[in-house]
Amino acid sequence: QVQLVESGGGLVQPGGSLRLSCAASGSIFSINLMAWYRQAPGKQREFVADMPSGGGTDYADSVKGRFTISRDNAKNTVYLQMNSLKPEDTAVYYCNANVRITPVTLTYVYWGQGTQVTVSS
Repeated sequence: QVQLVESGGGLVQPGGSLRLSCAASGSIFSINLMAWYRQAPGKQREFVADMPSGGGTDYADSVKGRFTISRDNAKNTVYLQMNSLKPEDTAVYYCNANVRITPVTLTYVYWGQGTQVTVSS
């Protein structure tokens, strides 16, 4: 079993910053793509950012320029630095990972349990 655990969520005021972490553990040979999604009440889950194992990044237009995704491959951990937070950023944030479990190309996608981010005065 592979488990992803998010942390770092909380309550911040508009314009504030927060850093989320997601650590993967379990039967892992390597991790390919890692990504962040979010879901607000009554809305669909939406893509936020992702980062392949070799580098490079992709961001949703709504967070581009404010959020930064990074990885520590030695720790199987992905981070999301969130700056200039807005009330519309309020959501449960989930990480996911495309995990390779054997030396051959055998991969599965896993999701974390989510961490709440609330941006409010």
